[in-house]
Amino acid sequence: MAAAEAAPDYEAAEVYTRAFRVGALGRGWRQHLGPPDLSLAVEAAADAEAAVAAELGCAAETAAELRAVCSIGMLMSSDKEEDPDVIPEDSSLLTLQIRKKAIEKREETIIVDRACRQETLAYEMESHAIGKRPDNPTDQVEEGELLLTLNIFYPVIFQKDLYKSAFFYFEGIFYNDRRFPECRDLSRTVIEWSESHDRGYGNLQSVKMEDYTFNDLSLKIGFPYLFCHQGNCEHIIIITDIRLIHHDDCLDKNLYPVLIKKHWLCTRKCFVCKMYTARWVTNEDSLAPEDPCFFCDVCFRMLHYDAEGNKLGDFLAYPYVDPGIFN
Repeated sequence: MAAAEAAPDYEAAEVYTRAFRVGALGRGWRQHLGPPDLSLAVEAAADAEAAVAAELGCAAETAAELRAVCSIGMLMSSDKEEDPDVIPEDSSLLTLQIRKKAIEKREETIIVDRACRQETLAYEMESHAIGKRPDNPTDQVEEGELLLTLNIFYPVIFQKDLYKSAFFYFEGIFYNDRRFPECRDLSRTVIEWSESHDRGYGNLQSVKMEDYTFNDLSLKIGFPYLFCHQGNCEHIIIITDIRLIHHDDCLDKNLYPVLIKKHWLCTRKCFVCKMYTARWVTNEDSLAPEDPCFFCDVCFRMLHYDAEGNKLGDFLAYPYVDPGIFN
């Protein structure tokens, strides 16, 4: 494999990279890094101070002082009886001063706003698996493993989990989930549509998802790919980062994939089916129990019009754009 294929470089500047082989990237890093760089063992304090001193070119005493000043303990109140949720007035840390001003400004408007709740939720989710090690040593992630971070976007339509069929689409290849007898090849229709005329997509391929790992794939960082399940429920997927595993990461392989952040999704479901996103909102609706009332397109037409398209009852209807689709 050419060296260019093993290392990511930008195809569209600051947007996404060229395609590269994930496994080759990992092998390249492992060849150029030594055992101390790949080790998942927690550093001893003396070794950490020596590493900091060597990196900064300073004395060991200076490195020890820097570690003490910049430690997590400096964020804690010196008086254990004080409320840990209250930032002291005389804090010398600039980050805490900025945080205190932000909290005071927030309290002037609303006690707990949406940004605060989202920030708290994100912190709790991210910290849930940090540094988590398995009880059984055989379940620990091996040194030198790659860690991929993916951003999965919510679809406009929400569906119940009824079918096991699914596929990922990466770089012209459909990776179909065929682990169960009832699974269907959802990509077949797309491939037949592409081959029926020269549509410019080249030769699309279909393979079994379970025969591959991410190390076998060629991917682009920052490029939008596709995950499809439930027949037509589509999610855009973007690989945002690829790096080597670190001893501060979750090291229990049984906990992966780890959910570290959840998009703040504010959406209105149809009042009737409780499944699809609302497309219509009605006022003064004689057929609805609420005012305003929200409906998906199918339920709205079935309830408010007969088979000939004649209006039933009295109501005012307006197209509705759900804010959740912009997340």
